[in-house]
Amino acid sequence: MQGTRYRKGRNLGADMTVYTRLMAQDNGGQLQQLRRDLAQALREEVTPRQRQILFLYYDQGLNMREIGELLGIDRTTVSRTMKRGEARIHRCLRYGGASLLRGTTGDEGRETFRHTLDKRYTPGRA
Repeated sequence: MQGTRYRKGRNLGADMTVYTRLMAQDNGGQLQQLRRDLAQALREEVTPRQRQILFLYYDQGLNMREIGELLGIDRTTVSRTMKRGEARIHRCLRYGGASLLRGTTGDEGRETFRHTLDKRYTPGRA
């Protein structure tokens, strides 16, 4: 059992990295599923304006000031829109929201779920 004993000093970080890698399960499948769910959430649950701002920020690497100048809006509007879009995606993906995206529930469940995503929800509006 000498190989599993922790050592003090500069090799501790390397030992912990090896230990973590050996003990960790392969989560590649879970990451792929998360990427698919994220892409679907971006298509279905985020408004076009939120999607545009999130794309410019995360994919193009623009900062909020540059996005504001490009779109002709204030930086605070960019920040607020981005945070609302991130919140919608976060709520959509946590606690089984991904199953709603995949359509495992009926239209009634989808309406209820949309109500939890959008506080300005009005019945009958899709």
